[in-house]
Amino acid sequence: MEGRQVSHYRVLEKLGGGGMGVVYKAEDTRLGRSVALKFLPAAFARDPQAVERFQREARAVSALNHPHICTLYDIGEHEGQPFIAMELLEGQTLKQRIAARPLAAEQVLKLGTQIADALEAAHAKGIVHRDLKPANIFLTARGQVKLLDFGLAKLLRPVSEATVTETLTEAGSAPGTLPYMAPEQIRGESVDARADIYGVGCVLYEMATGQRPFPETQGPRLIDSILHEPPTPPSRLNARVSPGLESIILKALDKDPERRYQSARELRVDLERLTLPAQAATAAAPARPRLSRRALATLGVLAAVAAVVLGLNLAGLRDRVAGLFAPPPVVSIAVLPLANLSGDAAQEYFADGMTEELITHLAQIGALRVTSRTSVMPYKEKKKLLREIARELNVNWVVEGSVRRAGDRVRVTAQLIDARTDQHLWADNFERDLKDVLTLQSEIARAIAREVDVRLSPQEQARLAQARPVNPAAHEAYLRGVTEEDLGKAIDYFQQAIQLDPQYAPPYAGLARVNYFLGLFGVLPPKEAFGQMQEQAQKALQLDETLADAHGWLALVKLHYDWDWAGAEQEFRRALELNPSQADVHHDYAHFLMAMNRQEEWVTESQRAVELNPFEPGLNTCLAWHHLYAGQYDQAAAQCQRVLRGEPGYWWALINLAWAHEQQGMYAEAIAQFERSFKEWPDSSLALAGLAHTYARAGRRQEALKLLAQLQEQASKGFVPAYDLATVYAGLGNADQAFAWLDKAFQERSAFLVHVRWDPKFDNLHSDPRFTELTRRIGLPQ
Repeated sequence: MEGRQVSHYRVLEKLGGGGMGVVYKAEDTRLGRSVALKFLPAAFARDPQAVERFQREARAVSALNHPHICTLYDIGEHEGQPFIAMELLEGQTLKQRIAARPLAAEQVLKLGTQIADALEAAHAKGIVHRDLKPANIFLTARGQVKLLDFGLAKLLRPVSEATVTETLTEAGSAPGTLPYMAPEQIRGESVDARADIYGVGCVLYEMATGQRPFPETQGPRLIDSILHEPPTPPSRLNARVSPGLESIILKALDKDPERRYQSARELRVDLERLTLPAQAATAAAPARPRLSRRALATLGVLAAVAAVVLGLNLAGLRDRVAGLFAPPPVVSIAVLPLANLSGDAAQEYFADGMTEELITHLAQIGALRVTSRTSVMPYKEKKKLLREIARELNVNWVVEGSVRRAGDRVRVTAQLIDARTDQHLWADNFERDLKDVLTLQSEIARAIAREVDVRLSPQEQARLAQARPVNPAAHEAYLRGVTEEDLGKAIDYFQQAIQLDPQYAPPYAGLARVNYFLGLFGVLPPKEAFGQMQEQAQKALQLDETLADAHGWLALVKLHYDWDWAGAEQEFRRALELNPSQADVHHDYAHFLMAMNRQEEWVTESQRAVELNPFEPGLNTCLAWHHLYAGQYDQAAAQCQRVLRGEPGYWWALINLAWAHEQQGMYAEAIAQFERSFKEWPDSSLALAGLAHTYARAGRRQEALKLLAQLQEQASKGFVPAYDLATVYAGLGNADQAFAWLDKAFQERSAFLVHVRWDPKFDNLHSDPRFTELTRRIGLPQ
């Protein structure tokens, strides 16, 4: 082309070329000025729709008049090949300037602000670049940014699985350059201005570190990284990157467009704001004024007056001043379900279990309030804004991430986001052998604590640092047990884990948990259930004294079976010391406080459990149960109805609602709820006895007696808690039989017996001296 005449342009020399075409320096013979001619790939000329789009896009781009956008002068065609005539620039591309070396922070901010300013102007006219990268950003000899190739990426054919893996310098390949493409571009979705924001994030990252956010060179691996993995924090590659700049870069690179900067203007403002402190620091410091003797004397008098005011605490001033120096509030945080990137749907349990373990490790830090796993799991399938999730969970920090398991290696990526501002504070990758997975979890927990500026106590540091290696197969079996809803299958997994690694403590605590529910709800006799539970909890603590769950299960044995009140409270307090965010322990501690006649404390503790695990139906229903036993029947019914709106068939909520309706005198409604509960748990003696008691209270004696006979038949074939039979006789008004069965409940140590004083089904027995004697024999506070 050199020396040839193209329309009214005389081609002088070739300047360069790439996927967007070849560029020549030329002379505009009409206006006598130098221009750059870009000839687009010949493939476009054979596509009439592409030519039409090109002409339409060129007209829009030519309307842009901005100092940081390369001006488009003219479009034309030469021998069937489209070309563009544009401003000729002297200098170098940003790619050449970077040359794999990071730029100074001042340069990054200056150039980034100019790029954002140019995008702001283009986006205001509805024009999206779609291919931002250092090679498309030119730096003039005066150091000014000029964006090249605006809108040209739109000419290329749509993304498909094939095009994203093609050589991206080839004409007609994917619309954009793969290493700088936003995730939605790679997925072939429609893009808007936020795709350019992502591109700016890539450019800022490369200016700050000297390398791309995702440096992989293999197409499939690069695509996977862009779609699923957070970039390495820039400060790890260049220690001179400030936290403020890092936060801006990571927010621009968020994989979800909803959580990126929503406009180039927002990005520009943040970059400018970060530049201002540096400028202010260079300003001359004002001269320090000198105080006269009279001024010093006046200050002395004012100080004396202030001391008197604070000493007397006038108008509560001392308290308000003291509040300024109070310890910082507890940091609230939620770990969203870790994504399973193993490429195997059967590994979902592994990702869910790793989520549970990360939550457990974080919850060991007293200054953190960590939302429980049950409440975060509903967000696994929901696409919601982080701010919305944070508001629903009442947290100010959110952790997102993924798990990838390959052979004997596991890799966890995690990023910490300030949900109030959508700022990405930190992101990192952690990779270990499976046997060191507990060490990996501890490292993540400590890193997150450090990033939210939480100081660990020496005890917390020691606990998080003492993770032992674990048999990978045992750990896998344990995770299956933790995430298994079927209690029988959960037992099998925990036992399998113990067989594989007898020195691994958590599976013993897992078995104790299962036995607790079997004993509490009368599936197994108390001696069997709580006896096994005690052995399992003690074995877990023998292996790991810092296991909070095991202390909690041992506390429940001491509460429901040993009736060792001091020992129970000691274990509960130890469990909460080790894991202040363990919602289940707060909830179980409320059971203890109920038995100890500490009503205000028990409802408060139950509410605290719900705050930590707001969407867990069991804890929410137990809050209703505590209202019920506190005589707050309307609150109990309302709480159950809230649970049932989310879980319409939840049997425990149905039973508690039935009990509440009975105390409200709404017998028909109570009976209906009991009958609904049988559909979920047909063999529940608890519900059957409750229905019989309600029949008796409603005057339907024959129906109550029929159910009593059914319960007695069940008892002849298997275990039925004596406590349940006692409730039926109490409802029938047969005090002698009620006390006879309560005595049997005393002998077998029925789990609910420690709450007999507060169970409204026995209210009609309170005036009988035998009831007082029963509570004395149990050892309940009189």
